Amino acid sequence: MRSINRFKSAFYVLLGVYALITFIPFLWALSASFKSLPEIVSGGMHLIPKHFTFDNYRTIFQQEPLFGRWFLNSAFIALSVTAFNLLFNSMAGYALARIHFPGSTLMFYSILAMIMIPGQLTIIPSYLIIKELGWLNSYQAIIVPMAAQATYIFMMRQFFISFPKELEEASELDGLGKLGLFFRVVLPLAKPALAAQTIFIFMGAWNEFLKPLMLMSDKSMFTLSVGLNTFKGQYISFWNYIMAASVIMTIPALLIYVFFNRFFVQGITFTGTK
Repeated sequence: MRSINRFKSAFYVLLGVYALITFIPFLWALSASFKSLPEIVSGGMHLIPKHFTFDNYRTIFQQEPLFGRWFLNSAFIALSVTAFNLLFNSMAGYALARIHFPGSTLMFYSILAMIMIPGQLTIIPSYLIIKELGWLNSYQAIIVPMAAQATYIFMMRQFFISFPKELEEASELDGLGKLGLFFRVVLPLAKPALAAQTIFIFMGAWNEFLKPLMLMSDKSMFTLSVGLNTFKGQYISFWNYIMAASVIMTIPALLIYVFFNRFFVQGITFTGTK
């Protein structure tokens, strides 16, 4: 018994040290956002700024008047992508788990195959299709292709497979149709899976860099991740401004995780069991 307790204690200490190591870069970025550029480039890993200043945060809004627009672009795209995915992935996952129709098995394996295809392979075809549709420099160029994702369709299917059929049968006896059953019974009870999906999808859409870079040439349509590049010159990078903008960019994703954290582990556990 003592050996088991010692093993647990050593394991927790190891996890604590690992968590601290992974947290240090974030602390340094937060600290650097309150430092001047000479202090950052002079070297050293001190976390407490020698000359504490808010000038970096003031400057990124004054020097780049589109910074606020970039923040709103990122927020609109991330929220829209998250909302569409929660609806479409859940509907597709429920259909694959509960509704048996000709070709359902083939469709399921096709979705599994899509998960295995690297996203880099579809970049050029996606760009050509969006160009033909005339969607370049528009929100739908990013939102529509990301409105449903095979990974989370599979995730929701796994959750609904473990969902008790008795609740659905009781609801059908009460006169609910398929749509009423899905929206009034199934979705409210799927909060853990939806919360886990929300965290992954929002963070993925919020941090997306390659697609906005490829599809947006109008500076006013940049997202925050692309807009950060404007603080890099040909011969110098303004790391004080980049760190301040990075901290601002981190806050929404952090808030989403904190808000949905209590459902996160439960959702991951449910979607991995049958």
